[in-house]
Amino acid sequence: MFKAVKREQGASFVSILMGMIVIGIFMAVAFKLFTPYKEHATVKSIIEGVINDQDQVSKDFRSIRRAIQDRSIINQVRLELSREEFLKIENIDGKIHFDLVYEERVPMFYNVDAVVKFNEHYEVIKP
Repeated sequence: MFKAVKREQGASFVSILMGMIVIGIFMAVAFKLFTPYKEHATVKSIIEGVINDQDQVSKDFRSIRRAIQDRSIINQVRLELSREEFLKIENIDGKIHFDLVYEERVPMFYNVDAVVKFNEHYEVIKP
């Protein structure tokens, strides 16, 4: 009778190493992209806070923009929300439209960058 040779089964060192490298790359990308998404969540909460404040919305656009800028300074947001190209405020048919459109470039590895785009639209009825 022949004896069957049992082979050991399991992952080899090379396959474990390759798996760890892939996981490491995904974790590095996730850590670098966390900052723009967290900052965008802060910007959203700032704008929603101003929109929900009826006293603030009843003021002119310059005062609204200044209130948003003050709140962004308090929350340590690097984005300059006072600039017209990031945050557009318009009065259309008695509604105030807030358009938050910007992109952020995050350096990944060497000469590779990731571009994260954000596009938010808010409407509020002017009191």
